[in-house]
Amino acid sequence: MTIPAEPASARAPLNHRAILAIAVPIMISNLSTPLLGVVDTGVIGQIPDASLIGAVLVAAQWPIRELAFFLLEGSERVENLARDYFDIRIWAAPATLANYALLGWFIGLGKARVALALQLILNVSNMLLDAYLVLVLDMGVKGVAIGTVIAEFLAAFAGIVIALRHLREIGGHWDPARLLIPERVRRTLMVNRDIMIRSLSLIFVFAFFMAQGAKFGDNVLAANAVLMHFISVSAYFLDGFAFAAESFVGRAVGAAHRAGFSKAARMTTWWAAGVALLSTSFLIAFGSSLVDILTVEPNVRAIAREFLPWAALAPLVGVWRFQLDGIFIGATRTADMRNAMLVAALIFLVAWYALTPFGNHGLWAALYVHYAARSLTMLYYFTGLQRSVPA
Repeated sequence: MTIPAEPASARAPLNHRAILAIAVPIMISNLSTPLLGVVDTGVIGQIPDASLIGAVLVAAQWPIRELAFFLLEGSERVENLARDYFDIRIWAAPATLANYALLGWFIGLGKARVALALQLILNVSNMLLDAYLVLVLDMGVKGVAIGTVIAEFLAAFAGIVIALRHLREIGGHWDPARLLIPERVRRTLMVNRDIMIRSLSLIFVFAFFMAQGAKFGDNVLAANAVLMHFISVSAYFLDGFAFAAESFVGRAVGAAHRAGFSKAARMTTWWAAGVALLSTSFLIAFGSSLVDILTVEPNVRAIAREFLPWAALAPLVGVWRFQLDGIFIGATRTADMRNAMLVAALIFLVAWYALTPFGNHGLWAALYVHYAARSLTMLYYFTGLQRSVPA
């Protein structure tokens, strides 16, 4: 696809307003995704059965059903419910992939508001459908899955309509020759390979975390699921500033401007740290009330409150890894990011083994070790990255 290039003069300068212009729409767009998970958990959590909260989370961890159940080792009831969810949810896969492509395309064009609109169509319709199918029609986990499938196709249809209209307006057209330039294809594949390995490593860590939590019983699994939603909401929120770092760092590296690189890294990180502090403060103040909203099961509530401090401090501890991810992706130093993630995943496993005697507290502590390992290993590469940008 050939699209007319945006003139350099149209690019915003590096200041606080420019950072927020990128970060805020992405934050709102991203925030609707974990909020959907919170709504799903809250809807299912109105049924006083801990195995139903665990079922949705178990099925969401891995796209390959049997591998998920082999790894997570939930109770028989949890696995049966998760299989029901998976068998319906998988039918949304084509629309889900289309939505990923459409969102990436619109964000790449600088149309963050369109991306936000599509995410809102997807997630708001999903929330409404889930609430209706579960609370009104009493369809349980199957209702959550059906609502997701319908919402994914609604968003994909809306995205395609908007994309076709935009293409007509800008005079874009397909140019297979430009799409298949060998060097560009090779570079794209290498970057995506590194990001994929990094993402799979991260998925492994969180799936392993939930798998070990499942061994402590359905109540602990459900409590960890509730607390993980708090972390997801804050993580997606912070990702807006990581995306801003990608944009401005990429611009500075492309312009061979070390001062611009340092300024972009510094300004976006300060904003992210401030938001992380607010997120932690909010969870400390209101986390217990949020737990009560998300589940009515007394045992799950008690366990979630016990481990709430771990989840509440996660934004403040983890913000640095988000920002470093954004900086390294913006500089296309994805191989360094991949290597750091692999080392951090190995350190996580060692920490989990050492902390096993401490039960679920040890499991949470191992996750924090992973946060620190990711940040420290990427900081090791950061010095070399900074020196590589011409002054």
